[in-house]
Amino acid sequence: MTLSTHALAQHRSQLMALMAPNSIAVIPAASAKVRSRDTDYIFRQSSDFYYLSGFEEPEALLVLVPGRPEGEFIIFCRERNKNMEIWEGIMAGPEGAKTHFGADQSFTIGEVDVELPKLIDGRDKMYFPIGEDANFDEQMTGWLNQVRAKVRAGAQPPAEFASIDALIHSLRLIKGEEEIALMKASSLLAAQSHIRAMEYCKAGVFEYQLEAEILHNFAMNGARSAAYNTIVGGGHNACILHYTENNQVLKEGDLVLIDAGCELDFYASDITRTFPVNGTFSEPQKALYQLTLDAQLAALDVMKPGHRWNEPHEATVQVITQGLVDLGLLHGDVQELINTGAYKRFYMHRAGHFLGIDVHDVGAYKVDGQWRTLEEGMTMTIEPGIYVQPDDESVDAKWRGIGVRIEDDILITATGNQVMTDAVPKTIEAIEALMAKKSR
Repeated sequence: MTLSTHALAQHRSQLMALMAPNSIAVIPAASAKVRSRDTDYIFRQSSDFYYLSGFEEPEALLVLVPGRPEGEFIIFCRERNKNMEIWEGIMAGPEGAKTHFGADQSFTIGEVDVELPKLIDGRDKMYFPIGEDANFDEQMTGWLNQVRAKVRAGAQPPAEFASIDALIHSLRLIKGEEEIALMKASSLLAAQSHIRAMEYCKAGVFEYQLEAEILHNFAMNGARSAAYNTIVGGGHNACILHYTENNQVLKEGDLVLIDAGCELDFYASDITRTFPVNGTFSEPQKALYQLTLDAQLAALDVMKPGHRWNEPHEATVQVITQGLVDLGLLHGDVQELINTGAYKRFYMHRAGHFLGIDVHDVGAYKVDGQWRTLEEGMTMTIEPGIYVQPDDESVDAKWRGIGVRIEDDILITATGNQVMTDAVPKTIEAIEALMAKKSR
């Protein structure tokens, strides 16, 4: 399941409709990255480049020139090389860029210094990802200077320059039908993988063994890569928000927090579940877990079109702060504790983020100084948490070292929202039932 050429063409058309008259956009592919000495990381295409083209090779440029009679969509890419293909795999080449990816015109990347200045000449405005890559900025300067050098011969360099990012990212914020289908598939696979980890879990297992169960299930079902570094934090490690060492033994009586999602055909999922290693929550664990779940459910109530981005977070803060007062971990007036940020000692992060091709996906959270209004087709996470540090002597010892986070992936629909990751249990009863079932 990948984005169709029709969907990709629609992305390009939508972008060109936002561009100024007589303008040009130039977008580079990602570069290969060295892992160590003469070995590279597995190549992963730039998200924006993929969103507009579906093209997955390095050393490429995508050019859009709205209204150009000879063709609006141009790709510069590597020339096919039989010897290199033996070592590194088949390349699309300029012909493949047209045949398989819908380019109107294509050139080898070796021709870019000659052909790109011709495309730039005569355009009033130029878009490119300004400031993201110093080497690419330097290349752009060189191509522009070629045009400027020929002004007395009639060349007309662009007079205006703008970053293309905001335009692309405004489009990526609202998902189309094919994107939503991919995100639902990614979410379902991640949910199934979390269930597999729950079923495997027991005291004496290492954190990385749960990670291995999850990654194995990803790969066996079409997702070669995780969307981000998997977090498996047992006991006190759950209180470290970005814990990725995953090298400790899981202990009887502890909770384990797993934050893991897959990248399925470029689209990310992002789930967190917290559950007891032995299958049964203790009373303190149960109290903090239920409070976190109540906060998430309160957030879901306001995740619908017309509500603003900050409202779900504020709902979680209200519920968690009140609950911490009720449990005796915080003391004082609830609203004052919120106003002063006292709750952040136990809940120090925001309640979610946009989700899409990137796990922390693009899109401005504020527009003209106001929190963005939620719209149909947006996809995001909701992930409240409570973390009581193991050395916090200001609270009763029974709470110390408990870390809980519950995260789901949400699609904003016309009338409300859909939890795309609801296949993995999250109520206390459902988690304990699953853990009991696997031990029979």
